Amino acid sequence: GDIAFRDVCFEYSADAPILKDITFDCKPGQVVALLGPTGSGKTSLVNLLPRFYDYTGGSLTLDGVELNRYPRHYLRQQIGIVEQEPFLFSRTIRENITYGVGREVTSGEVEAVAQAAAIHDTVIAFPQGYDTMLGQGGVNLSGGQKQRLCIARAILKQPKILILDDSTSAVDSATEARIRESFDQHLAQTTVF
Repeated sequence: GDIAFRDVCFEYSADAPILKDITFDCKPGQVVALLGPTGSGKTSLVNLLPRFYDYTGGSLTLDGVELNRYPRHYLRQQIGIVEQEPFLFSRTIRENITYGVGREVTSGEVEAVAQAAAIHDTVIAFPQGYDTMLGQGGVNLSGGQKQRLCIARAILKQPKILILDDSTSAVDSATEARIRESFDQHLAQTTVF
């Protein structure tokens, strides 16, 4: 989770630079807020970390190793991502929370991360609770509930790096504050963007 950007540049094509000479450091456990207007390159910058795109100039290191030396598969195992438009499967709530964790998970762990993401009370209000089947794309949940379910999934994964890309846009400010406070307990050594 120790990340260093040194004069990082990125462009989709040679005549359209998106990022130019970006330099900053992030330490494990640090929260980094990227602010700027729509189209300013915030999402492009965080998309460099899981190597959805490779930077075109400068140096970007993770724990002292140039990022492009890590296999994409390895990086993506270390990174949790929650986007504004969350992706949910037509499976149970429990299966959606545990998706991609890569280890056996207890019911207690699932409930703890659901509480951390402020979605537990909503889940237990359903007649089948965590065994409630979600419709395609989570149609039986509101936008904020979908986002909180995906935040629970990310917390359960315990990533070294967590990218929250406008992931609480449909959540009220009090609930968002509760979720961010839970990061101190559950993600204390995670670098959060």
